[in-house]
Amino acid sequence: MSDTEKLTAALIEAVAKTVFDHVAELTDLDQAIGDGDHGANMKRGFQEVLDKSAELSGMALPDALKAAGMALVMKVGGASGPLYGTLLMGLGKELAGKELDGDAVTGAFGAAIQAVMARGKSKAGQKTMLDVLVPVHESMAAGNRDLAAIRQLSSDAALATVPMLATKGRASFLGERSIGHMDPGARSSSLIIQAVCDVLQKGQ
Repeated sequence: MSDTEKLTAALIEAVAKTVFDHVAELTDLDQAIGDGDHGANMKRGFQEVLDKSAELSGMALPDALKAAGMALVMKVGGASGPLYGTLLMGLGKELAGKELDGDAVTGAFGAAIQAVMARGKSKAGQKTMLDVLVPVHESMAAGNRDLAAIRQLSSDAALATVPMLATKGRASFLGERSIGHMDPGARSSSLIIQAVCDVLQKGQ
């Protein structure tokens, strides 16, 4: 197994394990301001990706990202499947044919976030996953390559959604009652970023 194949397999395993370990938490968060199915949907989606790990690990990383994204779109219900699928497919599309360095990953991440915004017709500040993805990307674009700092930023950004008023998604129907709860999509985004950072730190 090549180093790239090992990295892809490690990323898939780490992200899936993180999602599985936090299903109850994501469910509780979504029961407070959503449909209550975010934990189950994320588990189902990343179980599908994990089941395809051997196949995905044999692909170039951009192709593996696109295939994983498609698996999430096809397998996950609710909004999270299309949005996370769009994020991964966007990353794969933008990284195709490029050297996988920090600048390329940052640029691809930004383009993928723009695709998520277009898909969800949303932006940062509306109490969604974008409230983690956007500040993390902005930090990376400013030159931050410190994985521990990025990891912490993602956690802090998810926590910062607690006092926000939801103006997009199911939570927006609650109006003022959405205040005081962490957004489940922001939390799952932070968990995934933390898992990726952990794997990359080990490889340094």
